[in-house]
Amino acid sequence: MKKIAIICGGYSGEYEISIKSAKVVKNNLSSELYDTYLIVINKDGWFYLSDDDKHYSVDKNDFSITLDDRKITFDAVFNAVHGIPGENGEILGYFEMLKIPYTSSNFTTCALTFNKDLTKVLAASAGATVADSVTINKGEYIDKEDIIKELGLPLFIKPTCNGSSVGVSKVNNADEFDKAVEVAFDAGNQIMCEKYVKGRELACSVIEYKGKMMVLPLTEIVSKNEFFDYEAKYTEGKSDEITPAQLDEFEEIEVKATSAILYERFGCKGFARFDYILNEEGLFFIEVNIVPGMSEASIMPKQAAEMGISLQRLFEMTLENII
Repeated sequence: MKKIAIICGGYSGEYEISIKSAKVVKNNLSSELYDTYLIVINKDGWFYLSDDDKHYSVDKNDFSITLDDRKITFDAVFNAVHGIPGENGEILGYFEMLKIPYTSSNFTTCALTFNKDLTKVLAASAGATVADSVTINKGEYIDKEDIIKELGLPLFIKPTCNGSSVGVSKVNNADEFDKAVEVAFDAGNQIMCEKYVKGRELACSVIEYKGKMMVLPLTEIVSKNEFFDYEAKYTEGKSDEITPAQLDEFEEIEVKATSAILYERFGCKGFARFDYILNEEGLFFIEVNIVPGMSEASIMPKQAAEMGISLQRLFEMTLENII
């Protein structure tokens, strides 16, 4: 039986969400096929969290644990760490050195796509339309008036390297600008001021399975907050997620084709979710999520279910890609 480490936690504001995702993965992987272990990653240390809530330290020399004087090593890693260090590639480089296969895209792709600014540059080079933006490093002079003149109001201010809309603010007037900058810099050392694009928010998930690409049905996200922020993402009733999205044939093809092109250009593996805004001007690429939410209520599992793919089968497919 294959031994699978499901890594979760991390060093960002998505810690608790990651733990929940990992538990969903564990509960939906067949115990007849896989021997699963929840490995929690946090700043205080790495540990195996047993079913009876006991903690067992991970030996970082070879990513192993010891239970009852029995050393356990892993055949593969299921990456359920949203944010740092699982979604930005840091810990994946470690697994590369240990030659332990893992489910997500490789560390190079994760490092690139975790930076929203670099991702937009690469997406634009592949032909995707992106919103105008200005990127600022901590400590640099910020010309608020010039940025507002260039991008207009409202605009978004966000950390370039974070997820789940942590640190993201919608700025409706100049008085809100400074506070939004402060909030974004609290979540990272580089921020992006981005032109507001009004339109329909769409999500498209792509899965690679044994060398073949599968594009799942689309989802339209209708937030009941001002935008699809952290609360709207994780609070029941704060957003409507319509799957499949009601689009005309040309619009659907454009979203799916763009996602397939970007999946290849970014060098993605396993599954990834691409987010867009669609309006009368066209389709705007917003970002890609390399480690998307994995609960029954998350977008990608809902899209898979629309195709008749259960959570258990979805998770098994990503493991079958690597072992």
